[in-house]
Amino acid sequence: MAQPYSARSRAIEPFHVMALLARANELQAAGHDVIHLEIGEPDFTTAEPIIQAGQAALAAGKTRYTAARGIPELREAIAGFYQQRYGVDIDPRRILVTPGGSGALLLASALLVDPGKHWLLADPGYPCNRHFLRLVEGAAQLVPVGPEVRYQLTPDLVNRYWDQDTVGALVASPANPTGTILSRDELAGLSKAIKGRNGHLVVDEIYHGLTYGTDAASVLEVDDDAFVLNSFSKYFGMTGWRLGWLVAPSAAVSELEKLAQNLYISAPSMAQHAALACFEPATIEIFEQRRAEFARRRDFLLPALRELGFGIAVEPEGAFYLYADISVFGGDAFAFCQHFLETEHVAFTPGLDFGRHQAGHHVRFAYTQNLARLQEAVARIERGLRSWKG
Repeated sequence: MAQPYSARSRAIEPFHVMALLARANELQAAGHDVIHLEIGEPDFTTAEPIIQAGQAALAAGKTRYTAARGIPELREAIAGFYQQRYGVDIDPRRILVTPGGSGALLLASALLVDPGKHWLLADPGYPCNRHFLRLVEGAAQLVPVGPEVRYQLTPDLVNRYWDQDTVGALVASPANPTGTILSRDELAGLSKAIKGRNGHLVVDEIYHGLTYGTDAASVLEVDDDAFVLNSFSKYFGMTGWRLGWLVAPSAAVSELEKLAQNLYISAPSMAQHAALACFEPATIEIFEQRRAEFARRRDFLLPALRELGFGIAVEPEGAFYLYADISVFGGDAFAFCQHFLETEHVAFTPGLDFGRHQAGHHVRFAYTQNLARLQEAVARIERGLRSWKG
């Protein structure tokens, strides 16, 4: 009899939403009109200037491995973006281009976490963060957070939960699934608390650019030693191109480069050359138009769900999610999601995918469909609530 698979593999949980997605696809294949509010992927295709740049790169034979840190032109363009958007000067040598934001998280986890050590993470939060830590034989210490702290870690929580095995904290701003943002002062407070314990601060800024009524501060404005994860997937709309980046302190770059060489050799070369077009003024204008559209969607869906009875205690300022409490309706979140998928053909995500703290009575809606589809979804949800037996 073959040996069992690794303990780390068995410990990593699947996305609960994938079972719902598979069922949604079955219903769709059977001819039903399913409204997808479950997956965190913008509905817009990649902007045309990026597609053209990618096609030009392919035609020019830009299909070979690149340096593990990425092509110099892209690292310089990213550094220029930080100067323009945040007013911070970043040496391009501190930037590593990665296969998606996931590649950046893999590098940071492998560099900073020894077996048995852990980071503090907010619960609820993006599930892959804790799973990457398990992959490198570390762990996530999940810190329960609620609307009273806007679902974010605070210096007080850091001090309360830090123990002898804690080596750092990972926060997200804007956060998935809650859409909340950490202010410049809040980032500075977290930095001070973590540095006071000789730990590392890692900040997920993957949803930067997708903020509404405010701009998100980068942690690099207040802490030059922080590690920053970012991606071309969300604001830049390049999900399938698998491209992200990591900004690291200068002293860490050589170790990270060594890890990158061994773990994935380099990020996709065609995607890197295509991404150069992201920073052109005409392309940025497209992204800003899309941001305005996401704002319109949020401004419709948030009050509409609240009117139906969903509890959304904190108004999300970024990303494209609403994290809603369904306690008033009774029942379990997974069964709740199944009910609306089967009866009304509206798919959204159970809170179980985002942690443990009150997960059984929360769901996440992704407003990654156009306004007309969101209006139809709300009408179906209103109807479905009448038949819910929670």
